[in-house]
Amino acid sequence: MDEPVLDVTACVERVRAGDEDAARVLMQHLHGLIVKIVRSHLPRRTSEEDLIQAVYVKVFTRIDQYRGAVPFEHWVSRVAVNTCLNQIAHEKIRPEWRMSDLSEDEEQVVQNLASTDNDLSPEDGLASRELVEKMLARLNPEDRLVITLLHLEQKSVEEVRHITGWSGPLVKVRAFRARAKMKKHLSELMEEIHP
Repeated sequence: MDEPVLDVTACVERVRAGDEDAARVLMQHLHGLIVKIVRSHLPRRTSEEDLIQAVYVKVFTRIDQYRGAVPFEHWVSRVAVNTCLNQIAHEKIRPEWRMSDLSEDEEQVVQNLASTDNDLSPEDGLASRELVEKMLARLNPEDRLVITLLHLEQKSVEEVRHITGWSGPLVKVRAFRARAKMKKHLSELMEEIHP
């Protein structure tokens, strides 16, 4: 026997009136659609379940904004896609470090840094360089440029000033801020090892 077809419009009206049973029915009706959208737009660092819950929250808190001009499922799809895209944009703006982002060798370098005050061993050199490259990739282009020129290419502030066209004080300020961002990223990784 076929299940009865849900009258979505009537169900939405019942949800607007505060009917919790209608809300549960609507959630069950929408679940497959929302899961499919979240899985196809899932940001790297967000759990699928958290994002699905965020979509449900937005749908039910904004249900009064639904005007009925399009099918309800289309409106929910738009809310779900926008929620995913907003989360992806948020992660690009505020990248977060996790040990799982690192290779085994890079993770070992961070663990060595966290556990000792000694210099890195020569065999950690390549992994260290790769770790620095990953940290640099998290910086904006100006910060990455100033760190690369000053610290990796060993250029003077005056040489960087000529290359970039920035003033001497601006080179120093950008370098200071970029180093602070890299230290923050490294301390976040170390906190994962020794919370």
